[in-house]
Amino acid sequence: MGWVYVGLRSPAAALWEKGEALCFRKDYCFGNQHTELRTPQHGCCFCGNGGVSSLGVQRGYPDGASPHPFLFPRWLVLAIAMTRFYMEKGTHRGLYKSIQKTLRFFQTFALFEIVHCLIGIVPTSVLVTGVQVSSRIFMVWLITHSIKPIQNEESVVLFLVAWTVTEITRYSFYTFSLLNHLPYFIKWARYNFFIILYPVGVAGELLTIYAALPYVKKSGMFSLRLPNKYNVSFDYYYFLLIIMASYIPLFPQLYFHMLRQRRKVLHGEVIVEKDD
Repeated sequence: MGWVYVGLRSPAAALWEKGEALCFRKDYCFGNQHTELRTPQHGCCFCGNGGVSSLGVQRGYPDGASPHPFLFPRWLVLAIAMTRFYMEKGTHRGLYKSIQKTLRFFQTFALFEIVHCLIGIVPTSVLVTGVQVSSRIFMVWLITHSIKPIQNEESVVLFLVAWTVTEITRYSFYTFSLLNHLPYFIKWARYNFFIILYPVGVAGELLTIYAALPYVKKSGMFSLRLPNKYNVSFDYYYFLLIIMASYIPLFPQLYFHMLRQRRKVLHGEVIVEKDD
């Protein structure tokens, strides 16, 4: 998109006054447009073409700071808790109950990621972030928390493990990139683990929703029947069926996009993205 010069607060303002540029480029390194302070001598800290230097900053975060490193420990805590439980109990039954408070807190805390996008702290698509965060909150609060008989389903373990490993890998990638020391294994893991983890996570989510359907239909939970004073009806059972059907068009788009990014980052292929 070329170079866009904008005013930045100190200390970035000093760099801007020297002729450095804040570049808005549609590289879609993580599936979203990002912003970087870039010079011909200093590559992008996210697309793998160089790292964060003394010149690298993100919009709203002077000196290259970002919220990403603070998100990494929460998933590590969950991973340790899940591993310890299985080593002690030798079964997945009761696993969700043992970590549910931690999971609900951390996943609900992720709402701040949407706020960061809304107020411009991070240059990420509000829509994409909103869908990702809200879908997980939906699974945590309106499925596994609300329908306790399904908490011991094997499918719950599937999406928990997939979420945890995916996020540890993703935030490790962000953190090491910001530290200007990105090990190749972390970069490799970021663009290879998803090949298995994304389908596993989606399968876990869909199977968990499917397991919840009989309980929802029998109890009529979260449903509103006619007649009522609002003259509106809502059936949570059919709503869940619509949610499951929505995975059909949405998941392939995300998955094949990540495959394209994998070819670009790991194999150096030039991927041309169409502008919206």
